[in-house]
Amino acid sequence: MNLGERLLNLRKKEHLSQEEVAFKLNVSRQTISKWETDQSTPDFDKIAPLCELYGITADELLTGKKEEIKEEKLSSKKEEIAKKRAKGIGIGVLCYFIAITWIMISVPVLMINPVIAAAGFLLISGVATFFIVYTCIVYKEEKTEKEKKEKKLIKQIDNVLSLITLIIYLFISFITMAWHITWLIWIVYALIMQIIKLIISLRGDENEK
Repeated sequence: MNLGERLLNLRKKEHLSQEEVAFKLNVSRQTISKWETDQSTPDFDKIAPLCELYGITADELLTGKKEEIKEEKLSSKKEEIAKKRAKGIGIGVLCYFIAITWIMISVPVLMINPVIAAAGFLLISGVATFFIVYTCIVYKEEKTEKEKKEKKLIKQIDNVLSLITLIIYLFISFITMAWHITWLIWIVYALIMQIIKLIISLRGDENEK
């Protein structure tokens, strides 16, 4: 990676425009553009301000060696955390499906006492919740600016979807009076939210490529 590409990547990482960088360094936007396209190189007196602006050393700016090592380690660590999070959440979601299947067949098919069936359902759901909560707490990863925007979007979707789910839940429950069954709607809501999170995450990864 040459100097121009490093300058371009550093600016994008800080979410700064060429105009903003030019203003901070007291140069023109065209100068920043020339630096990033390797048409010219920063003057000696601009090296220190550039390093201060991007929070790196002069060696990192000029050679990129330390920067590339950091990025490789960070990428490897994030990938490992992501795999563990996916595994934990996947097990949790699977347990929810098992719980739903259990409650659907335990009483009408297996003729198990409803109390025992309900206890089994709650136990499996508790295990599922434990896996998801534990995974999210233990394998919590630092959020980049892009990930923070994704989290904000997910929160907005969650607010709307939870309200819609509440309306559907109350409407169906009052119409059918089957309160002992309609609460399963919330399990479906939780599964849908996990799918939405996965889609948004995959879309972000695709955009990066």
